[in-house]
Amino acid sequence: PYDSPYGREPPPTAGAPFGAGPYGTDPLAGMPPLADSGKRVVARVIDMVIVLAVVLLLSWAFGLIRFTAGADDAAYGDSLGTSAIAVVLFMAYDTYFTTRNGQTPGKQLMKLRTANLDDGSTPTWQTSLLRAAVLWIPFAFCCACVWTAILGVLILFDKPYKQGLHDKAAKTVVVSTG
Repeated sequence: PYDSPYGREPPPTAGAPFGAGPYGTDPLAGMPPLADSGKRVVARVIDMVIVLAVVLLLSWAFGLIRFTAGADDAAYGDSLGTSAIAVVLFMAYDTYFTTRNGQTPGKQLMKLRTANLDDGSTPTWQTSLLRAAVLWIPFAFCCACVWTAILGVLILFDKPYKQGLHDKAAKTVVVSTG
């Protein structure tokens, strides 16, 4: 009676909690342990230093950074230009390295890796881009300090997978490699 061309599972057995099915295994079973939150922060700081150095050089090259005293109307446009460069570079950096092997240079140094939650594989470019967009677009154009605090609190207190919003959106986790 439960055969279906769509592969539907049979309903849970009597006494099982709502939503429980025959496949109640943990997605992380057999995967490396979840990354330590402190190591994740250090890895992110390393990556930010690398990308910010490039952002500053490009902003200076495009005339978006001027070392002058006083404020003017052009400074606001320059700030938006620098933010746009930053968000594009941060997203490209995270997407490229996460798609390549799940590791940005910061994650490599800290022996961490981003993996798909469902099977532990390296995220695709679409998954990596979504993860980067949820992380960097609000960070660059909104309130960076508040966004960082929100993500940090979520990662510290999220159970059971220590995911930030960017991890939840992309269905990824960060695991230890060593």
